[in-house]
Amino acid sequence: MNELNLLIIDDEAPQLQSLKSFLSKRNLKIFTASDGEKGLDIIRNNAIDIVITDFQMPGLTGLEVLGKAKEINPELDVILISAYGTIERAVDIMKAGAFDYLTKPIDLTELERIINRLRERKYLISENRLLKQKLNENFYSDFIIYKSQTMNEVLSKVSRAAPSKTTILIRGESGTGKELIAKSIHSASTRSGKPFITVNVASLSENLFESELFGHEKGSFTGAINQRIGKFEEAAGGTLFIDEVGDIPLSIQVKLLRLIQFGEIQRIGSNEIINADVRIISATHRNIEQMIIDGEFREDLYYRLNVITIDTPPLKKRREDIPLLIDHFIKKYSKLTTKEISGISKEAFDYLVKYSFPGNIRELENIIERGIVLSRGELLTMEDFPNLKLSSHSNTLLDPLNLDDGYETKMNAYENTLIEEALRKSGGNKSAAARMLGLSERHLRSRLERINPK
Repeated sequence: MNELNLLIIDDEAPQLQSLKSFLSKRNLKIFTASDGEKGLDIIRNNAIDIVITDFQMPGLTGLEVLGKAKEINPELDVILISAYGTIERAVDIMKAGAFDYLTKPIDLTELERIINRLRERKYLISENRLLKQKLNENFYSDFIIYKSQTMNEVLSKVSRAAPSKTTILIRGESGTGKELIAKSIHSASTRSGKPFITVNVASLSENLFESELFGHEKGSFTGAINQRIGKFEEAAGGTLFIDEVGDIPLSIQVKLLRLIQFGEIQRIGSNEIINADVRIISATHRNIEQMIIDGEFREDLYYRLNVITIDTPPLKKRREDIPLLIDHFIKKYSKLTTKEISGISKEAFDYLVKYSFPGNIRELENIIERGIVLSRGELLTMEDFPNLKLSSHSNTLLDPLNLDDGYETKMNAYENTLIEEALRKSGGNKSAAARMLGLSERHLRSRLERINPK
């Protein structure tokens, strides 16, 4: 990270010199001032990142310096130093907007720890600002809705990984926005002007895998009436996003490994070697490490795909983003449905903010879209979410600590939820759903008949 500019304001010359000597060796450019007014002049005329100011000084106090400094630059971080460490004073200091405070005599180790925290925070903010600028150029920024530190860290990693050519594995629960993260990486990369191609492995039957990925020649198999280029050729020069990569059959995994190693593919029925300059980003919600142990996924392929890992957090781990997402989806679907929806009732808003969202952002989006379609007024209310409380009860069914419903009911509910999710992800394809669950298609059909008898 670039050198930070730090201003020390203290009317005691020995203290000022001591802090300057200590901090100047820590990749900081040091400015000093003997009182508040001189310090504010330095802030006005220089790009100061951090201010360390004494609390009690002739003229302006440290609190007054803090307030005026924030008026000049709201993003300035201020550390206050006080000779008196009362709780009341600490509360006043933090309420006034200080990043942190220290009492005299100053613990230099603690000061360095605070500076390092600030350095990391400013680094993340700077990275994300650059990423947002890049995303703005490529039309994706409007869809990354967040204010949480959790997502801040995810996007920081995205911004660092995007410029490289290396493979990336995005991991996370269903509905957490893995494809959106992949698009963001592509958009912020040097390949942004080239295609971004998606292939959802879970929606493909096994006999279509190779043709879908690598293409085929006319007459290469029954039904191949024309030549077809595969997803890798479509993505030439750009990015191929392989969703649910854990569902790729072992027979195809070795060909994918060869492509990553040598950058070469062959269409089915052809001896021609085709060079494929494609960056691969893959995603999964499955435990690949366990699949390797079970012999279902090649370890060498896993390490090729997983050079960089990005974890997308579930919505329940970033609750502070829920209000922003609610507002975004209301605006989005109000426009799409041409309905004038002005907002959401306090009761419905409170319910959504507290809801567990097992389906994550995708579930929240579906709830808002359905609510807007059903809404008869200008304000979304609980009446517009008729299935929400029912789904809340489903959560208690799946909660192992809630024993109200009994063992058999809970196990049937859990099994039903697993199968429904697999069918949803496979687009209703029972063969693909069975593979995802590690079952035979016959076994899956028998379970479906038992759970949902006609």
